[in-house]
Amino acid sequence: MKKMNCVKNEGLVDEFVTPRKGKTKHLFGSVKVGERGQIVIPKEAREIFDIKPGDILLVLGDIDRGIALVKADLLQEFAKTILESSSHPKDE
Repeated sequence: MKKMNCVKNEGLVDEFVTPRKGKTKHLFGSVKVGERGQIVIPKEAREIFDIKPGDILLVLGDIDRGIALVKADLLQEFAKTILESSSHPKDE
């Protein structure tokens, strides 16, 4: 079994799973929360992460680290890959 090393300061994502090339961290500025709890994702962030109108985003939260937005289809593809690669018990 191949040992997978976590990359420092890259969170819980392993470099083996998602290799990084170029600039991977960004500060897009600040956003203001509206009366209904809405925010506008900055244009540059939408372009870099290919966020389009109608896309579904998951809102993840960690008390110590804050809030993160993840495109639902990316997480779904990741889960599908895991499920397809896992071995199924053989019927006996």
